[in-house]
Amino acid sequence: MRDFLELLRTNAYPGRGIAVGKDRVYYFIMGRSENSRNRVFELTEDGIRTKAYDESKMVDPSLIIYHPVRETEKGLIVTNGDQTDTIRDYGDFKAGLMTREYEPDEPNFTPRISAMIYKDGSFDISILKHRDGRCLREFFCYEGASEGKGYFISTYEGDGAPLPTFSGEPIEIDMPEPEEVWAALNADNKVSLYTNVKGEVKLFNKHLGD
Repeated sequence: MRDFLELLRTNAYPGRGIAVGKDRVYYFIMGRSENSRNRVFELTEDGIRTKAYDESKMVDPSLIIYHPVRETEKGLIVTNGDQTDTIRDYGDFKAGLMTREYEPDEPNFTPRISAMIYKDGSFDISILKHRDGRCLREFFCYEGASEGKGYFISTYEGDGAPLPTFSGEPIEIDMPEPEEVWAALNADNKVSLYTNVKGEVKLFNKHLGD
């Protein structure tokens, strides 16, 4: 099991990340470009959405404005893109993601990472990544997590050009408190963090001074 805070402190740019534990879910976004950094999380009726902090500086919203979190009858959907809505509309985690692929942002081909947390405590995690010109769809199914433990997946393994795609299974981690996670993210690159601990949601936004 990895120390989640140390993992974040030693990785300046994991991109977007999802961590799922027994009683909590974390989702964060980071950015290197001005367009990507120009965002905040905002609460909606069924979850959250990304929103431009300064509308006048928004260049291309296609891959950065979406609903990362939606609550459904089956449970909580958390993703790094508009596949959140695809999963919701299909009503099935895998079936929805079988219709999607990685983001078309060559040369990075940013993976789409997704999680579905069911009401019984079980959860699924997926990553859709570019491999030899095709889409590799990986799915990981968990019957639950032990107290104080969770599983983490991110879009990238670190900074680079092009950015190196996350590889392997989701990482088993400990699950610290929301404020600790926000503090551990790289100060230059972090943008926003969503935390849900036993149903209590908190949002951290760099632009809003959190």
